[in-house]
Amino acid sequence: MALQERQTGTDKRLLPLIGLVVALAGLSGAVSVAHLPSYGALTATLIWTALISLVAVGFTAKVRVRIRATNHYIAWTETAILIALAVAPAPVVILATGFGVAIATTLARLAPIKRVFGVAKNMLIATAAGVVLQLFAWSPTSPDVAETAVALAAAYLAAVLLDEIITMPVIAMATGTSLRKLVHENWDVRLTAALTRPVVIIGTILVVRINFQWLLALPPLVLSLHLLVSTRVRSRTEQKAWQRLAQTTDALNVVELDEVLTTAVTRAAELFSADEVEVELRDDDRVVRGGADGVTYDGPAAEPTTVQGAVVPARLEGHDKTVDVGMLRLRFRGPVKLSEREHYTLYTFASALCTAIRNAQAYAELARVAQAHAHDATHDALTGLPNRRHLLDAGNDHLNQRHADGVTALVLIDLNHFKEVNDTLGHTAGDQMLAAVAERLRAAAHAEDLVARLGGDEFAVLLRALPAPAVAAHRAETLLAALHEPFDIDGMRLNVEASGGIAAAPATGGMVELLRRADVAMYQAKRAGQRLASYASARDTADLGRLTLGGELTRAVADHEFTVKFQPIVELGSGEVIAAEALARWRHPTHGMIDPLRFLETVERSGLLPAFAEAILDQALIAAGTWRDAGFDVPVAVNVSPRSLLDARFPGSVLARLRAHDLPPDRLILELTETLTLSQLDVVDQVLTRLRDAGVRLALDDFGTGYSSLSLLSRIPVHQLKIDRSFVTAMESSTEAAAIIRSTLDLGRSLDLAVVAEGVEREAQRRTLWELGCTSGQGHLFARPLPAGTLLAALQRGTGDRTGCLAVALHDAGAVVRLPQGRRQGGRGRHQPA
Repeated sequence: MALQERQTGTDKRLLPLIGLVVALAGLSGAVSVAHLPSYGALTATLIWTALISLVAVGFTAKVRVRIRATNHYIAWTETAILIALAVAPAPVVILATGFGVAIATTLARLAPIKRVFGVAKNMLIATAAGVVLQLFAWSPTSPDVAETAVALAAAYLAAVLLDEIITMPVIAMATGTSLRKLVHENWDVRLTAALTRPVVIIGTILVVRINFQWLLALPPLVLSLHLLVSTRVRSRTEQKAWQRLAQTTDALNVVELDEVLTTAVTRAAELFSADEVEVELRDDDRVVRGGADGVTYDGPAAEPTTVQGAVVPARLEGHDKTVDVGMLRLRFRGPVKLSEREHYTLYTFASALCTAIRNAQAYAELARVAQAHAHDATHDALTGLPNRRHLLDAGNDHLNQRHADGVTALVLIDLNHFKEVNDTLGHTAGDQMLAAVAERLRAAAHAEDLVARLGGDEFAVLLRALPAPAVAAHRAETLLAALHEPFDIDGMRLNVEASGGIAAAPATGGMVELLRRADVAMYQAKRAGQRLASYASARDTADLGRLTLGGELTRAVADHEFTVKFQPIVELGSGEVIAAEALARWRHPTHGMIDPLRFLETVERSGLLPAFAEAILDQALIAAGTWRDAGFDVPVAVNVSPRSLLDARFPGSVLARLRAHDLPPDRLILELTETLTLSQLDVVDQVLTRLRDAGVRLALDDFGTGYSSLSLLSRIPVHQLKIDRSFVTAMESSTEAAAIIRSTLDLGRSLDLAVVAEGVEREAQRRTLWELGCTSGQGHLFARPLPAGTLLAALQRGTGDRTGCLAVALHDAGAVVRLPQGRRQGGRGRHQPA
C-alpha cells in the first residue's frame, strides 16, 4: 500500500525529511546499478517493460482519500513491487520501480518535488522488501509453497510498515493533522487492503511460475482487481460518510443557538476535513469560526479570517429555498475540489443547519417571551420594581436558607396623603410621582436590598445581611430621607410625606408574618404621628397572649406581682458601680416571670399606668435608700413611659415619692425612649422642665435606633445618652455599627453629655469602648439584672479589696494612661450618672 500526496506546495518543514528519503533512495539506486544482471536484448526488453508497466499501473490504480486540502491515495504499488521481486532480481526491481513511478507521476502532472519524493519513497520500499527476501534466502524457483508465502508476506509487511513510517509524518506536517489521529483515520480500509493483497501477490507468483510470459497479463489483472476493490472501498466510504452526516445532523438538534453553532463548526470540520468552518448569520451580523478542536472566533462579520486558500460556500436556506439565514463556508489552506457526493453532503448539512438555527432562534424568542411574561408577573409595570409576589418568593427563599451572615428586616413605606395628588393633579402626575419615589428608593437602598412596590402608594424594602437589628432603623431613615427633597412633577415641586414600619424576621411564619409585622409597625407610626416605628410584639393587637394578660393587670397591681431587678452601670475604666437601672418584671403566679415587652403597652392602655409607675418607682427608690444606708450612694435609673410624660400630674408624683423616701432628686435618672414625637414635645417639655428644674436627671435610652434622636436632643436637654446594645454587639464585625458608636460618643463630647453603652458582654468590648471615650457601660460582663439585696451584697463584696466595684480596673490607680488622640473624658458635673 502507498499513500501519494497531491498538493501545490510543500511546507519548508518537510524538506529535511524529503531530502533524507531522496538521499537514501539515491544510495539504493547506485548500489542497484552496480549489481544489475545481464540479459539478452529480447529478455531485457520483456522484463523491463513488464516491470515498469506493472509498477506504473499499480501506482496509478488507487482510491482517493482527501484530508483537508490534500488528496491521499490508497494504491497498489506495494503489490506490484512484491510481484516484481518474485520474478526479477532486486536491483532490477528497484530501478524499474523508480522508472515506473517517474512515468506515472509525470503523467499525473505532479510538482517536481513530489515526483522526486514519490520515486525515492517507492524505491526505498522496493529496497526494504528485497532485503527481507534476501534475509529469508528465498528463491523464485523454490518449490516450497509455505516458504514462498512466509517470505513474501514478511517482505510485504516490511514494505507496508516502511510506507507508513515515511508517509504519515509527511502527511501530518503538510495538513496540520495530529499524527495519532491520522494513524487511526481509515485504519480499517488500510488494514483490509493490507490483508487481502498478499493473497493476490502469492497467487500471482504461483501463476507466473507456470509460464513467465503470463507476466504481461498482470497489469490488466491488477487493474481489474483494483476496480473491484475500489468500488467496494468507495461504497463503504460513502456509507460511513452518510452515517457521519446523520450523526452530525442529529447533534444539531439542540435548542441553544450557541450550542448549535459550536456543534456545526466542529462537526463540519471533521465531516468535510476542512481547515476552518465559518457560519455567518445574516440578521445578527455574527460570524462563528473554528475547527475540529472548537470555536476560535465569535463576533462581528467584518473581522477577516486567517485561513487563506480555497473556500467552498453553501447558503443556509431551507429545502424550499424561501428562507436564507446566512452562509456556511468551508475553508482550506490549499486548492481543493469536492466530489459529487461531498457536494451533496454539504448542501444536506447546510439545510439541516438552517433548520437547526431557525429552531434555536424560535426557541430563544419563546424563552424571551416567557421570561418577559415571568418578569411582568413578578414586577410592577409602572415602576419596574419587584411586586408583592416577587418580594414574598425572594424573601422566603432567603429566610429558608437561614443565612448566618446577618439579620434580615423589612421596611414598609406608605406615602401619606398621596390620594390628594391623584385627585388634584390627575393620575398621570400620580404615576410620575410613584415612579420617581421608586427611583429614589432604589438609589438609596444597598446592593443586597430588595426594593418592591406592593401596590398603590405602598413600597417595601427587604434589608439583608444587617450586622444588628438596630441598624435597620438607620437604613430605614436613609430610605425615608431620600424622599425628603421635593419632586419635580409637570413643572411643579411637590413634597412627599411617608410613614415607615420596621420589623425583623421572625423565627417562624416566613415572609407573610414579616410583612404583617412591618405593616403593624407602619400603622403604629401613622397613629402616633411618627415617621418611623419598629415592630414590638407588646403593641401588636394580634398578640392574643397579651390580650389575655391584660385582664389580669388589676389583680397584679393589687397583689404586688410587679417586681424590680437592677442591672448595675459601671465606670468602664475603674470597674466602679456608678448607677443601677431598674427593670420591671411581672412574677405571674401561673406563667412565671414575664418580659416587660409583653405587658407594658397593655399597662399603658389599661388606665393602670399611674399605679404601675408608682409601684416600680417606689421599689427603685427603696433600693437606692437601702444602698445609701449601707454606704453606697448609687443613683437609680427608671424607664419612663411616653404616656407618663403626657400626664401633667407625673412630675408631682415623682417628686412626692422622692420626698417620701428621703432621696435627693439627683439620685434619680429617668430614661426616656425615642418614641416621643415632635408633636408631643410641647406637652412633654412642661413635664420634663419641672423634673429637670427639681434636679432629676434625664437620659435618652436606646440612642440611635429612632429617627428623631437629634430632633429630641434639640428640644430636650438630657444629661445622658445610652447606646443601644445591638450596636455594641456588632461593632467589632460591622463598620456601620462602629461608626454609629463613634458618632454618638463625638456627639456626647460636643454636648457635654455622659454616654453609657448597653450590652457590654466581653472584656474586649469594654476596653474598645473605653479607648473610644465611652466612660460608662452595663451588661452581662459586669452583672445580669439582680434583686436589690443581691446587688448590695455584690457591692459589699466588691472585686479584690475594692468594694463597690464589679470589675478589675483597666489601669492602676495613679498610673499615667496615654489615651488615643482626640479622646476626652466627659465632665463629671450634673451630666454624669454618678
